[in-house]
Order: sequence, then C-alpha cells, then structure tokens
Amino acid sequence: MDTQFDSMRLDSPSWVFFVKISFVSALGGMLFGVAVMPVEIWMRGYMILGTLFLTGSTFTLAKTLRDQFEGSKMINKLAQARTEKLLKEYGAQPG
Repeated sequence: MDTQFDSMRLDSPSWVFFVKISFVSALGGMLFGVAVMPVEIWMRGYMILGTLFLTGSTFTLAKTLRDQFEGSKMINKLAQARTEKLLKEYGAQPG
C-alpha cells in the first residue's frame, strides 16, 4: 500500500539551481534588451511593464495549475480510500 511519502516528488538541488538560473537569465536578458533598444523611452517602459506583467501572470498560472493538480490528487486519494473501506466492509460481512 502506498504511504503519503511515496507520492512526494522532490527535485534535485541541481535542477532547482538550473531552473532559477534559467529564469533569472531569461528575465535579465529580456529587460536588458528592452532597456538598450533604440526606441523612445515610453516604448521601452511599455515593453518592460509588459515583460514584468507577463512574468507575474506566468507565476500565477503555474501556481493555479499546480494547486488544481494537487487538489485533484487529494480528492482521488480520498475517493480511493473510501472505495477500499467499502470493499473491506463488504468482504468482511458474512454472506
């Protein structure tokens, strides 16, 4: 039977480091590129604000999808536990 810890998946420290460095590099590169674009200041400001808003929205979307997935996993576990309990009770009855 599974335990609670069997379903936990932990990422390796090197993967977490890679993800963080990738994010910082991508965001920093984008902001630097926009900052040195040969356009008027209001266009750069618009692009930077758009980049920051898109980044924030990406975090919000990722967290929401993760929460939905985790929530559905718990619901499935509860439903499975109820089913197993009913099957055990049914199998224990003389009949």
